[in-house]
Amino acid sequence: MHRQDLEHSHKPSDIATRLAKGPTTSYLRDWVYGGIDGAVTTFAIVAGSAGAGLSSTVILILGIANLLADGFSMAAANYTGSKSENEDIARLRAIEEKHIALEPDGEREEIRQIFKAKGFSGKDLDEIVRLVASNRTMWIETMLQGEYGIAGDTRDPMKAAGYTFCAFVLFGALPLLPFLLAFGSDVIVATLLTALAFFAIGSVRARWSERFWILCGLETVAIGMTAAAIAYAAGHGLQVLLT
Repeated sequence: MHRQDLEHSHKPSDIATRLAKGPTTSYLRDWVYGGIDGAVTTFAIVAGSAGAGLSSTVILILGIANLLADGFSMAAANYTGSKSENEDIARLRAIEEKHIALEPDGEREEIRQIFKAKGFSGKDLDEIVRLVASNRTMWIETMLQGEYGIAGDTRDPMKAAGYTFCAFVLFGALPLLPFLLAFGSDVIVATLLTALAFFAIGSVRARWSERFWILCGLETVAIGMTAAAIAYAAGHGLQVLLT
């Protein structure tokens, strides 16, 4: 292991520049959730409809309707969920501000016990309590994390919804391409494209993981193809029962 293997420079000037930009909010999970759900649900419709013996035109209509409606629904749900999280953080921050104003000694004792549980004691513990309580912002952020397990940062609900919808439509459209372009063996081509979408999502996700990218890609393919197989079996089984 060498210094050139480090992810960033540790020169004082470089550190100052990097920290001045502030922490960046990650929307990776929104992109991954949207991409996987888009590919899974759209291909599930393709596989289930093919299993039921429906025509390519019907499959295309059902797929596009699902792509837009379900994509919007998922984005709206993510928007509402992210907004609710932000509102909850604001509520807890207001509670801590009130408690610090009305019961500062009790809040200092909470800080003491939080850091005591982390292994600090004696003069070191006293100094930590003094330093944290000397800065109102630090005090509140420490309480949010130590008492409620909340980091204190907030996510932009519109960005979260946007990433979800774009990923849903982008990857969800792949299973429909063979039917839109009238390829032969539509279901086979759709299966290959969907497997490729799953692998792409999984391998890109590995950029934020220590796992090997091929393993991440294959894991996502296995999950997606399992969902598709269940949908195909259900569609084919219903077609047999109802005819």
